[in-house]
Amino acid sequence: MLYARPGIIVTADRFTVGRSSWRVAELTHLHTTRGDHDPVAARAVLVSTVVIGGIGLLLGFTGGLHRLTAEAYLLLGAVFLVPVLLAAAGDRWRPPPYELWGRRGEVEELLFSSDDEQQFGQVSRALRRAREMNSYGGWEDPLATVDPWRPGR
Repeated sequence: MLYARPGIIVTADRFTVGRSSWRVAELTHLHTTRGDHDPVAARAVLVSTVVIGGIGLLLGFTGGLHRLTAEAYLLLGAVFLVPVLLAAAGDRWRPPPYELWGRRGEVEELLFSSDDEQQFGQVSRALRRAREMNSYGGWEDPLATVDPWRPGR
């Protein structure tokens, strides 16, 4: 048993997440990525960009930009920062999930996904150790099984 928490079990032979289970020996090409951004934050950024851009275009085509004061230009510049601030806040409050991908045969599959960086690191390290154990033929430490050399007296 390399890792065991509710719903996640990593042994030398199997990797189980929820109802999905894979033989460790079948998994290849393990790699980690970050998932998509939170859809609500992405929509908020898109909507605010479109609305603010539309207001800017409307002011430009109607000639309203010529009548604005310096303070109004500063305020307009600050308003153009709203989408950037929304994107930063969305990533801070709802960061993209960490994802562990691997290949089984010819199919690439999402093996594990988590918002918790610490849990994700523990699970991915346990799975990599299980892969190493399968590729090297076992869990035993080769130095621990060998009798050390002792000089004859």
